[in-house]
Amino acid sequence: MPSYVNPDKCDGCRALDRTACQYICPNDLMVLNKDIQKAYNRDPAMCWECYNCVKICPTQAIQIRGYADFVPLGAQVTPLRSTDSIMWTVKFRNGNLKRFKFPIRTTPEGTAAPDGGFQSGDDLNSAALFTEPASLGLPAVFSLDQKGDARA
Repeated sequence: MPSYVNPDKCDGCRALDRTACQYICPNDLMVLNKDIQKAYNRDPAMCWECYNCVKICPTQAIQIRGYADFVPLGAQVTPLRSTDSIMWTVKFRNGNLKRFKFPIRTTPEGTAAPDGGFQSGDDLNSAALFTEPASLGLPAVFSLDQKGDARA
């Protein structure tokens, strides 16, 4: 289900020009209302349901209504983000709580290698970096024609 912002918890990321949810939303749906300094989802129907905004919100103001197969109607789903995991808390209508903890990092915070493991002396045009035909030294990427024969 699409995310929504609880205006009682949202502080607009302390009146910055761009909120954390605006920064992280891949579909540019999160918007800051500068008059009241609150964020909101401008088009929930277009939400990709990636929950990046839910995970990054520093005040836990962005929530989701879970799907009926995951969370029964009337329940609430709230994430609690830490540096290495997210704890999802499901509060059912009868007051029962269920918690699910998932890791979100494979390396300790601040230790990711910015160069992706390539040393500054490595040749970025190496064939090991087969991302483009030029890095392979080929004129074009090979593809199959309608008969199934390879062509350049």
